[in-house]
Amino acid sequence: MKTDVALLKEFGLKVQQRRKELGISQEELAYRAGVHRTYIGMIERAERNITLSNLKRIADALQVDIKDLFD
Repeated sequence: MKTDVALLKEFGLKVQQRRKELGISQEELAYRAGVHRTYIGMIERAERNITLSNLKRIADALQVDIKDLFD
């Protein structure tokens, strides 16, 4: 089983990769997801463990299924 830190790092990297594929900034992703821009940076740097509701909002903003952020 992955440690919490490893899981957060992997998730943050997936968010960052997808955001860059879309060609949007952290600020734009935050706007689309309805969260603060610093929150996105903290997720990408594995500094935050997010709630399920925010997970859904970010996946929707990235135009992917939640499961795609964990594959």
